[in-house]
Amino acid sequence: MSEIAITISLLALAAVIGLWIGHWKIKGVGLGIGGVLFGGIFVSHFTSKYGLQLNVDILHFVQEFGLILFVYAIGIQVGPGFFSSLRESGLKLNILAILIVFIGSFFVFVLHKIANVPLDIVLGIYSGAVTNTPSLGAGQLVLSELGMSQATATMGTAYAMAYPFGICGILLSMWLIRLFFKIKIEDEANRFNKENGHDKENLHTISVKVSNHNLQGITLVEIPGFDDEEVVCSRLKRGDSVIVPKANTEIHLDDILHLVGERKALKKMRLIIGDEVDMPPISNSGEIRAERVVVTNEKVLGKKIRTLHVHQKYGVVISRLNRAGVELVPSGNSTLQFGDVLHMVGHADMLNQAISVIGNAQQKLQQVQMLPVFIGIGLGVLLGSIPFYIPGFPVALKLGLAGGPLVIALILARVGSIGKLYWFMPPSANLALREIGIVLFLAVVGLKSGGNFIDTLVNGAGLEWMGYGMFITFIPLMIVGIIARIYAKLNYLSICGLLAGSMTDPPALAFANEIKEDSGAASLSYATVYPLVMFLRIISPQLLAVLLWVA
Repeated sequence: MSEIAITISLLALAAVIGLWIGHWKIKGVGLGIGGVLFGGIFVSHFTSKYGLQLNVDILHFVQEFGLILFVYAIGIQVGPGFFSSLRESGLKLNILAILIVFIGSFFVFVLHKIANVPLDIVLGIYSGAVTNTPSLGAGQLVLSELGMSQATATMGTAYAMAYPFGICGILLSMWLIRLFFKIKIEDEANRFNKENGHDKENLHTISVKVSNHNLQGITLVEIPGFDDEEVVCSRLKRGDSVIVPKANTEIHLDDILHLVGERKALKKMRLIIGDEVDMPPISNSGEIRAERVVVTNEKVLGKKIRTLHVHQKYGVVISRLNRAGVELVPSGNSTLQFGDVLHMVGHADMLNQAISVIGNAQQKLQQVQMLPVFIGIGLGVLLGSIPFYIPGFPVALKLGLAGGPLVIALILARVGSIGKLYWFMPPSANLALREIGIVLFLAVVGLKSGGNFIDTLVNGAGLEWMGYGMFITFIPLMIVGIIARIYAKLNYLSICGLLAGSMTDPPALAFANEIKEDSGAASLSYATVYPLVMFLRIISPQLLAVLLWVA
């Protein structure tokens, strides 16, 4: 076999073994995609032992291209919510998340200056301790710019040492905060539901026959009780026909209205309209359908779902909201952002009208347009290559192959579309691009750093690096977690989402969601801080490297 074929085959083997390792779980916690790094280390150990030669140029290209794909897809995913998350609704959470990043960065400075930990090693420990792979890539790129290209392998080894506790440390901090404040999960869930209006989501249905003569000939919205949005009429049966009524639909005697709302509000409506009919819920089989709709209409951006009146006007229900890959439970107070994916259910004839209000569910938004993808990647690489000269710095600063594509993707995702070019990517396509990119990147990092991993762990400073990583992981999370509880008065479930989001760690989010299923509190705070934190995690190692190099 040629050197190229051997290199590609071993890359694939590292990815296979790593993804297999990533699926191992202990009490629901596993390495996830980070397992690919250890798969690369495992393969590298045996390739160095038997003297197999890998093509260095191919490895370098695959590593850089994988990182570009990953950060660009991340930028497109989080871009729509990046700027809006900095506004009032998410400002408190993002300030706390920034504090976590700042404290961790400060500890890196301390370890390098006081404990004399070499720059490449401390940056690798930092990236592993916060479980952020793009941070590792960004750090390696800036070290190469500073003339330390040989140190990138050591940085990968340090990353691998710190990574396992990076995951466990988040879960440990959640548990200790719960123990320290003697938190009762049910009380926290009820408090969150009350604050966010989710306590009104447990709806009931009744069918009421119109017997009040005063209602003859008036429109649905004129009936007292329908104008305050507490009750929705999802179906109207007149004779043998069933329709989805709109606000201006006229009501006649003997109509049967299928009402949805809270039990107390439904009781009041029954007193106004007429007698409850003992019959199964009205349905019109074959005419109800569901659609996944992408929010693209600029007129609804920043508006709350309840102000759109899609249920009152069209009988359409928004049952789920996907934002930045996180499933949220929508309420009337949920604010829409560009790129949100709504799961909408309603009558076939009326659903298209509701979709036209929200955005565009046409085929072009359900497929990946490759032209915008490569335009964005090209612009990102160009931006990342532009040098910025600052007096006193030994080298020109660059956003690099990690920062450039990320910044361009954030901007393009916020713009949404230019003419017929749509920068939005369906969640499944975005996930595929991200996963391919990060698997390629981690496999190469593992192959490059794996030769010295065992020796460093057994005979070197591996255990010492682990200890430094625990420090960087655990202390910032505990400090901010306590501040968030005592001073910011945050709900515990929201704190768990904040801690997971500050580490951009999906396994930690899954753990937080399992604390109280169907709450949505952890997912909401995770999605709020994730965009800004991902940006800071990619930029911070580059700034740290330059500052520590100068200092």
